[in-house]
Amino acid sequence: MTQPAERAPIRSVADIDLSDWDFWGRSPEEREHAFRLLRDLDTPAFFEEPEISFAPRGLGYHALVRHEDILEASRNPEIFCSGDGGATNIVDMPPEFTEYFGSMINMDDPRHARLRRIVSRAFTPRMIKQFEADVEVAASRIVDELLATGPGCDFVTEVAAKLPLKVICDMMGIPESDYGFVFDRSNIILGASDPEYVSDPEDVATALLTAGMELQALVQDLAALRQETPTGDLTSSLVNANLDGERLTAQELGSFFILLVVAGNETTRNAISYGMRLLTLNPDQKRLWLEDVDGRAPGAVEEIVRLASPVNYMRRKVTRDHVMNGNRYRAGEKVVLYYWSANRDDRVFADPLRFDIARDPNPHVGFGGPGPHFCLGAHLARREITVMFRELLRRVPTIEAGEPERLFSSFINGTKHMTCEF
Repeated sequence: MTQPAERAPIRSVADIDLSDWDFWGRSPEEREHAFRLLRDLDTPAFFEEPEISFAPRGLGYHALVRHEDILEASRNPEIFCSGDGGATNIVDMPPEFTEYFGSMINMDDPRHARLRRIVSRAFTPRMIKQFEADVEVAASRIVDELLATGPGCDFVTEVAAKLPLKVICDMMGIPESDYGFVFDRSNIILGASDPEYVSDPEDVATALLTAGMELQALVQDLAALRQETPTGDLTSSLVNANLDGERLTAQELGSFFILLVVAGNETTRNAISYGMRLLTLNPDQKRLWLEDVDGRAPGAVEEIVRLASPVNYMRRKVTRDHVMNGNRYRAGEKVVLYYWSANRDDRVFADPLRFDIARDPNPHVGFGGPGPHFCLGAHLARREITVMFRELLRRVPTIEAGEPERLFSSFINGTKHMTCEF
């Protein structure tokens, strides 16, 4: 990978290749400039697919970078499908990967609707309300530990990662002794392109499959216990669920757990980390939030999610010839929905790079676009972010974040490490 100092500046669209790993090592400012150039095109740019060691390259993809394109594609899943080769990767997912990473995010109806119907009862606002006390106790303890550790610690591992990890594991009934195991495996799954987590690019496929297998085995062993002796946790509910005669298979339960710990843990921790950095860089917005911690929380959380955009993209495949916003897409072609870019579209957001906790309206797509694949855990994520910042602002109001060490990934807009001072 080319070192940042040697990279040529991006002056035009001709200098942009979203499939080049080097692009994702550029600074956020360079990437923002590149996506602004792409949004100004009359027709979405077309790119060759990235080269990865464990899957063949396809015929390329259209990069959907405007807010309006992502909304329309999301609303039409029968035309822009998720199940043909997978939504979480640009290249088609090899069959051996679907056993672990083939959950509903990579499915279309009717299979998607069936799985979502079974698991969605755990993520309604009413159900999330039942977890509120647990979330608040967990956040309070995390801040207790932060104050005991003192300044200079890693905000990501000591604060941002702890809350969603504990909440998800507690929901599923995973014991605290396995928290580190779950955390490490989820890091590998979403950080496989980063040398900190997988040092040799040739080992990526093995590392991914091993992490998936280990997480699936963990929850399947727990499910076997809960089938015999149910408790009040989510694993008990899922393994014994019978919705109109439908149950989750062992493989479906394992894949859903991987989706849950990866999506519910990694993305929320990245939003909390990004939000802490935003407050550090924008002290006026921090002061504004401190004036009314509870009252301004909803707007602040939405703005953090907009700018953090923890998931950079999802992929779709076109099922039939279709014209969308004046551009033609043909059956079999791929489109990639760049949420990170859509959330910075100045056609929708005034002064889009400005952090404004009072922004209203704020129709971001940080939880995905509208339609059947909108994030199932959005209510829980909002609650976790709200509670974590409420604890921090009230008890450690002087806290500030250092320079973030970013995850090297095209899929996740992540922060690996970031010191904090207070």
